[in-house]
Parts: sequence; structure tokens; C-alpha cells
Amino acid sequence: MSRDPLLRALRFVGLGARPVAVSVFFGVAGALAALGLAALSAWLITRAWQMPPVLYLSVAVTGVRALGISRALFRYLERLATHDTALGAMASARTTIYRALAGGAPAYSVSMRQSQLLARTADDVDDIGNAVIRGLIPMAVGAVTSVAAVAIMAMVSPLAALILAIALIVSGVVAPWLAARGSALVLHRSARAREDVAAESTTLLWHGPELAVAGRRQAVLDDLRAADRRAAKATDSGAAWQVAGTSATPLALGVSVVAAALIAVDLATGLSGSLMNVSSEDTAFTPMLFGILVLLPLSSFEMTGPLTEAAVAWQRGRQAAARVMGLIDGAATAGAEETVDPVIDSAPAALHVRDLQWGWDRPLGPDDGLRLDLQPGERLVVVGPSGIGKSSLLLTVAGLLEPLGGTVAADHPGGAPVGLRESTCYFAEEAHLFSTSVRENLLVARGDATDAQVRAALEDVGLWAWVEGLPEGLDTDLTGGGSALSGGQRRRLLVARALLHPAPIVLLDEPAEHLDIEDARVMVERICSTGDDALFGPERVVVMVTHQHAVAAGAAGARLLSLTAAAAE
Repeated sequence: MSRDPLLRALRFVGLGARPVAVSVFFGVAGALAALGLAALSAWLITRAWQMPPVLYLSVAVTGVRALGISRALFRYLERLATHDTALGAMASARTTIYRALAGGAPAYSVSMRQSQLLARTADDVDDIGNAVIRGLIPMAVGAVTSVAAVAIMAMVSPLAALILAIALIVSGVVAPWLAARGSALVLHRSARAREDVAAESTTLLWHGPELAVAGRRQAVLDDLRAADRRAAKATDSGAAWQVAGTSATPLALGVSVVAAALIAVDLATGLSGSLMNVSSEDTAFTPMLFGILVLLPLSSFEMTGPLTEAAVAWQRGRQAAARVMGLIDGAATAGAEETVDPVIDSAPAALHVRDLQWGWDRPLGPDDGLRLDLQPGERLVVVGPSGIGKSSLLLTVAGLLEPLGGTVAADHPGGAPVGLRESTCYFAEEAHLFSTSVRENLLVARGDATDAQVRAALEDVGLWAWVEGLPEGLDTDLTGGGSALSGGQRRRLLVARALLHPAPIVLLDEPAEHLDIEDARVMVERICSTGDDALFGPERVVVMVTHQHAVAAGAAGARLLSLTAAAAE
């Protein structure tokens, strides 16, 4: 297995050698056409200066036109082939990630931050594709054409070829290494800052109204600015290395051109022909020779100049590939630990929480831990401001996030233990709605539910009249998924999905969100009720979280757990 994570990632997504070779072939062909054009143009310019008969120049003129057209054509074909290869690799990478996450344990993907998943499947995959387009192919083309340029120059002047080779090494190896070094520093220090920026941005986009109502919008904006400043500072930290790498190429180009000009002058004067290891009679200096010596290095650096950017793209792709492959490896490990989906035990169960502390990277909750005992039929409403840890508490209770302290367990009334995954169902605030029928969107919770059960669930949440008015009723496709519904309709549909799930312990994240205040109170009262109008019946445990204190206060008969900022610190 390759130690380079990018090469491993490219092999993992099925990027073959053939499409890469085709792209390199077209790139090399275009570069060699450029070299040939430079040499032939130099000969033509200097030969035309001597004013020979026009017919003497006709073949060269035709050759210049042919090389100019072929250079543009081959570069266009190289762009097509390279982008086709890279886009195919990116599509394959995303498919591989989705399959890995789908095949792994649900707890692995559900417990990940949304911003982290978004970064892995979006920005990181894009960086892998850019590493192919701007890194791998240009480096291969630059290496081949540099060797060709030195070989051509050696036919004219071995000393000039040696100087050109050294200059190309500086431009094509040293400069990219300096740039990659700076890029590595930037990426290493800014990776977490970029994730923080994404997390704060998604929070503002998805929860803007709630944050404004709770008075926390400005605090989130301040956190976003701080994360953005950290990312900018990390970028500046590697700028010196990147500047050194960028300046090395024009410096090497200048040295090579000046050296070529001096060698041409030396040949013209015959002062030191011995330096060329050739005798004076073997070296017939002509104006065409001078043009080739000066113009060929200029064309040679056309291929090595982009290698500084190629090294940065490659380094960025390496670090992105390391994160992506870490995600895939983690999903594979989690999938190995849990090879089959749990079978839901619908018998009544009690929930026991002992000294629990939860969270992503720091413990939340009371200093001495949270203690709860919820018997079948009991309701608990957790209330607190956004960002206080309500959702992570539900994930921990559901067994999808490891506790940072204490334990969570479930058992049947007789004392027989039952696993959390077999007894709980967690319904996220932003649970996904699929671009399929209303019926199929509900059957994901219980595949064997009958139409009568589906209708009853929709009636309970107040959506049946709306479904009846749809063109095909339950079989109407929700084109665009959740975007096809209003916020309130989406929330009611997710509650209906929870009603159909057979788990005896139900965990609901913001079930009354996007409903007006009166509808929200009615919804929460029915969720928390154990009477005749109860949504979840008298034997199921229901834990719901909300940031709306006014709504939580109306949950008659439910236990109330208030999370405060002090408990989270």
C-alpha cells in the first residue's frame, strides 16, 4: 500500500493508468509543439533577416503555422482528457464515500458533525480532483518536456544544455518543493479553522431565525469572524515559503537566458570555444543559432512555471486525501464492529442515565453528571438555548455518540437489559426527506407499515387533509425532498415518521420547530400527553428537546430538564 494518501485515494476510487497516460500524451505533444515552434521561429526570424528568396522560407512558414495550430489543438485535447479524468475520479470518490458511510455503522455517520461531512464530500473531494488537473498531469508533462528541451539544447551547445538543466531543476523541483512546504504549513494549521468556519456558517444559514430570536446571532457571528481570522493567519504563515518558491522560477529563467546569450556571444567571437568541448571549425556560429539559444529556454520554462502551483495543488490534495481515506477507514472499522442492523425490540422499555456527561470534544452537563430514570409512558422535555448540547445529548442517549462520562442503559420492566440501538429511535432536527413519494418517505421508519397505519400517522400530525389534496395522494413524489414542503409541513411529516417507528423509546429533536406558537404548543402537548389524545401512546418513553421555553412550559405532565450555559461551561 502506498504511503502517499493521494496515490492511495486515486487507486481506491479506480483511477486507471490509461486515462492519465492519455492526458499526459496530449500535454507532452502540446509542449513539444511549443518547443518546436520556439526553435523553428528562432530560425525563421533570423533567416528572414538575411532576406533570402521567399520560397526558401515557405516550408518554415508552413511549419510554424502547423506547430502553432497543433500546440493549441493538443492543449485543448489535454484539457478535455484531464478534466474528464478528474471529474470521473471525483464522482467515483463521492460514490465511494457514500457507499462506505452507508455500509458502516449508522452511529459513525450520524455522530459526525454536518460541517465535517460537508467538508469531506465537497471541498476535500474537489481538492483531490484539482490535484489531478493541476498537479499530477502538469508534473508529468513538465518532466518529459524538460528532458526533451535539454536534449534539443545539447545538440546546439552542451554547456547551454547543462545550464538549462540546472535551471529547470531549480524551477521544476526546488521551487515546487518550497511552495509545497509553505502549502503544507498552511493546510496543517488551517484545516481545523476551515472546519470551524464551515460549522459556524452552516449554523447561521440553517438556524438564523432561531438564533436571532434567542439573541445569540451576534455571538455566532463573532465566532465565525474569529474562525475566519484563524484561517487567514494560517494562510499567512506559509506565505514566505510560497513566495520563495514562486520567485525561484523567474530567477532561474533569467539566469538561463542570460547564460544562453553569453554562450552565443562566446561562440560568435570564438574567444573560448574550448569551453564547449568542440573545435572552432566544428562550431559554425550563425544568427539562427543565436535565436535558438535564446528563445528555447524561454519556451522550456513555459512547462515548469506551472509546477509551483502543481506542487501546492498536490500537497493540498494529499492532505484532503488523508482526511477522506480516514473517513472511509473509520466507516469500514465501524462497519466491521457492527455488521448487521439492530432488530428493534418494540416491548416497553425504561431508560436509565447515570452520571452522564456528553459532548463532541468537551464534557457538557452538570459537573456531577446527569441522572435520569424514565419508565414506560414517561415524557421528558429538554429545553435550552441553541448550541447548549441538546442534540448531542439525544445522540448520546440513542447510543450514536460515546458518553464522555457516565452510562446510558435501557431495560424491560422485568429488568431484562436491552441495547440502546434496539430500543431507541432518534429523529434529527434536519432529518432527510427523499425525492420520492410521501408513502416511501414514511416507510423508511417502518417498512411493513400498512396504508391504514400511514394514514393514521398523517391524521395524528394534521397532514392527511393536505395529502388528500395532492395529485396522487400518498404516491405523490416530493420533488426536491424537503424543499418541496414548507418548514411546518416538513416538521409534521418527520413526527409522523417517528409515530410509525416501533421503538419503545423515542428521541425527538425540535419537533415543533417552524410551527407557529399556537400549533407548536398543541404539538408539544400531544407529544407529551399520555391521555386519549396522546400521539405516542401510554407505554412509550418520549424525550424531546426544544429551545422554546414558552412551548416547553405548556407540556403538561412532562418532566422538564433545563440546560443552561453555566452547565455547558
